[in-house]
Amino acid sequence: MSFTIDHLPFRTEKPRSSGLTFILDKGYSVREVEDFCETCSNCIDVVKLGWGTSYVTQNLEAKIQAYRNADIPVYFGGTLFEAYLLRDQLDAYIKLLNKYKIEHIEVSNGTIWLSDAKKQQIIKDLSKDFTVYSEVGSKNPNEVIPPYKWVKVIEEELNAGSKKVICEARESGTVGVFRPNGEIRSGLIEEITDQIPVDKLIFEAPQKVQQVWFVRKYGSNVNLGNIPPQEAISLETIRLGLRGDTLLDFYSIDEDEQELNRMMKDNSISNDE
Repeated sequence: MSFTIDHLPFRTEKPRSSGLTFILDKGYSVREVEDFCETCSNCIDVVKLGWGTSYVTQNLEAKIQAYRNADIPVYFGGTLFEAYLLRDQLDAYIKLLNKYKIEHIEVSNGTIWLSDAKKQQIIKDLSKDFTVYSEVGSKNPNEVIPPYKWVKVIEEELNAGSKKVICEARESGTVGVFRPNGEIRSGLIEEITDQIPVDKLIFEAPQKVQQVWFVRKYGSNVNLGNIPPQEAISLETIRLGLRGDTLLDFYSIDEDEQELNRMMKDNSISNDE
């Protein structure tokens, strides 16, 4: 950090297993990646090259290497996985990951139909060689999955070998754990976290208001995904109580200072009287 400040909330450090920030790269150039990493690589844990953007990205290998130089792992979007699976080309997809030395993989079925049993088997098989992040939730805003189903599927995919489960929201933050207008389905999220450890979940939260809600609800070290690159530093300040949205949520002082403040307040009241 550039300087020090007292009484900030505890923040995990890289490499970390909680407090993860997953960035959604929708088409940065190599130079943009280098500038981005120079500014805030310490805040970033994983980068996802959104949906099928890696297929049409020029200088893909150099771009991945730029992230790798900053110790930031990269993986391809879940939609690309679904595109290969839809064409019965899972083996070709694995070869693609190996070609680019990608060690993380997202297993999703947000658009295609894939049975729970088949998805779990894929997770089990892939987790032998890759770090698997599975995703639960539909990209269809009209499809509402009941809470018990979310919990059941998340538990099964964790048991199958998924390192963490991503709760779907898309880049817009208008599906899955959010309503089409971006409103947070707080009851659903609370039912999920009542039964699943929060550190096993990654909540996609592309909008600032959503990020603030999760940080206030679950603390500075909640795992958040689909964060736009330009919001990476902003999110870190939200986590640390250094933005107005969470400034008073995380400010704390020690007992001696609290006692001094109480004495000063009591003295002020006496003087007023």
